[in-house]
Amino acid sequence: MERELALEFVRVTEAAAIACARWMGRGDKNRADQLAVDAMRAAFDTVSISGVVVIGEGEMDEAPMLYIGEHVGAGGVELDVAVDPVEGTNLVAKGLNGSIAVVAAAPRGQLLHAPDMYMEKIAVGPQAAGCIDITASVSANLKWVARAKGMDVSDLTVVILDRDRHRKIIQEVREAGARIKLISDGDVAPAVAACIENTGVDMLLGIGGAPEGVLAAAAVKAMGGDMQARLVPSNEEEWERVRQMGLDDPTRVLTLNDLVRGDDVIFAATGITDGDLLRGVRYYGEGLRARTHSVVMRSRTGTIRFIEAVHRLDRKPVYARGAVRPAE
Repeated sequence: MERELALEFVRVTEAAAIACARWMGRGDKNRADQLAVDAMRAAFDTVSISGVVVIGEGEMDEAPMLYIGEHVGAGGVELDVAVDPVEGTNLVAKGLNGSIAVVAAAPRGQLLHAPDMYMEKIAVGPQAAGCIDITASVSANLKWVARAKGMDVSDLTVVILDRDRHRKIIQEVREAGARIKLISDGDVAPAVAACIENTGVDMLLGIGGAPEGVLAAAAVKAMGGDMQARLVPSNEEEWERVRQMGLDDPTRVLTLNDLVRGDDVIFAATGITDGDLLRGVRYYGEGLRARTHSVVMRSRTGTIRFIEAVHRLDRKPVYARGAVRPAE
């Protein structure tokens, strides 16, 4: 992929973030999500790609746009596209930290077409690449990661979704002596943060959405980190969907190269609300300007760019819908 596409994908995530961020804390996650979807879809129309959505808002009969199989872009290089216009809709609705707008893209066939089900995940940064094993104990993984990073286990910070299903993992991390940061939603941003120094995150552990796992893997691969995963089907229908993906053993370990094949992937994200990785959208100038904070990376070069931008909303038609105040 051409490097110029990296900035184009940032424009797409910026549009989604700006469109929905005015609804932060207003308790309407569906409205925030719809605004982000509309803006992201419109922004894709200006990008010179022939993209197919492989991870999106659901199947065609469940979502009017950005559905799985939808074609996006203005024409150009053929790509698979994974999107999450609002990763952490509850975070936006409640005004909590950590929500981002996300896009990942790779040549056709290189992103795992993960079904909408749970996935067990472990993700770490470049220093600990090759030092994790999802089949081993939590304490063993913590020791290996701490050794690789030249730290004590007690210095590590592990991000885990605050769910009942994680009680055992949380207890094991505490018994090992590592620090824990519990989050209510959104495990893509923590996986990315684990790969960047000085974010205060060393590892992501636990079970979350499989589509989000592929999005996270795109970023982890671009930054030289490491990730392992296992699908967690909860009923016979989900087991059958996994078999249709060609996995004879649905519970087998998926490596980073299984999640994202090849070495040509772009990942872009823009903060909607403040988080460890990115700052949220700021409005000012009578609401007609917005400041965004984004990150974009390419696996081919390993370059990571943080982009801060100021937007004149009255001059950008693609943002027009998001520029309308909630009261209007």
